[in-house]
Amino acid sequence: MKLIQTIREEIVPLSRKQGIIVLIIIACVFQFVLFYAPALAADSVKAANASASDDDLLITNEVMVKDGISPANVTIITDNKLTTAEEVLVTTKDTKASSTTEYIVVSTSTHVMTAYNSEPGQTDNSPCITANGFNVCEHGEEDTIAANFLKFGTKVRIPELFGDRVFVVRDRMNKRHADRVDIWMKNRSDALKFGIKTAKIEVLK
Repeated sequence: MKLIQTIREEIVPLSRKQGIIVLIIIACVFQFVLFYAPALAADSVKAANASASDDDLLITNEVMVKDGISPANVTIITDNKLTTAEEVLVTTKDTKASSTTEYIVVSTSTHVMTAYNSEPGQTDNSPCITANGFNVCEHGEEDTIAANFLKFGTKVRIPELFGDRVFVVRDRMNKRHADRVDIWMKNRSDALKFGIKTAKIEVLK
């Protein structure tokens, strides 16, 4: 205030009324600068943090998706579009589904069906190896059947019992079962539970 008083009296001589007006103007200027400066600084810091957060989010989520760690509540920035990790996973699954092999049903027929396991009592002394030399134990998938009336490698479906699952003929049965289908299963309990059924098969091409 002393400095202002000196300016008013010595450097710029003003009347009392003019001096009051100058003081009011100077006070308003100081108040504006002192009041808004912290707010402007805070806004700048927030903007900088937001920018850094977006960059970190992009990098973090790229790594998470690459490693298969994609929680649904994480937002991913891709091609300037915000999406969730859950949506990315769904898109990936849909893409894979669209590349699924399409089969044509060339014939259908109804057969008695049973199930068997890789046990010497049910097969021979090499229970894991099928008649065409395929190792069902190493393969581990329940997609092998034995059928004497179909060529090795023939693909079939059993919609009534297994939906869209595709089986491959890799094994043979005893000659007396010329028209039967035997389904390989990993667990003895599952084979016993399956029992004997009659169902239609679709031969695929």
